[in-house]
Amino acid sequence: MGQSLAQNYIHIVFSTKHRHTKIHPPYEKELHQYIAGTCKDLDCTALRVGGYTDHIHVLCRLSKNIALSQLIKELKMSSSKWMKTQHETLSNFYWQNGYGAFSVSPTEVDKVITYIENQHEHHLVKSFQEEYRAFLIKYKVDYDERYVWD
Repeated sequence: MGQSLAQNYIHIVFSTKHRHTKIHPPYEKELHQYIAGTCKDLDCTALRVGGYTDHIHVLCRLSKNIALSQLIKELKMSSSKWMKTQHETLSNFYWQNGYGAFSVSPTEVDKVITYIENQHEHHLVKSFQEEYRAFLIKYKVDYDERYVWD
């Protein structure tokens, strides 16, 4: 085979440090755009970026040229630096150390996009912790509750 081809859809989720509610207008939409731009720069086209006041969801195509851990490191590092420049009250903006990353079937992409678009409505009734635990259970990820949150 002479050509390397890949089509891996990844749903990435990570929160602010200690789930501090720091992602608010007017920074929220711009933050999502910034993260999408970073994905594009890393050849990982973002299909949707969204979230709520204390976390982010990214649905992207993972490039065959970058490891998932490197993509997330770059997303978190660059967006944290960007947020700190937006206002003096954000000088202590940090992301949590960990993340969740879940593969998405091509047939489920539209469903995940809709899910990400409806984060504000979704979180009127469910906390980030409840949402994240549900992902871990759905994807059958073994985890230790003591180490999930920071």
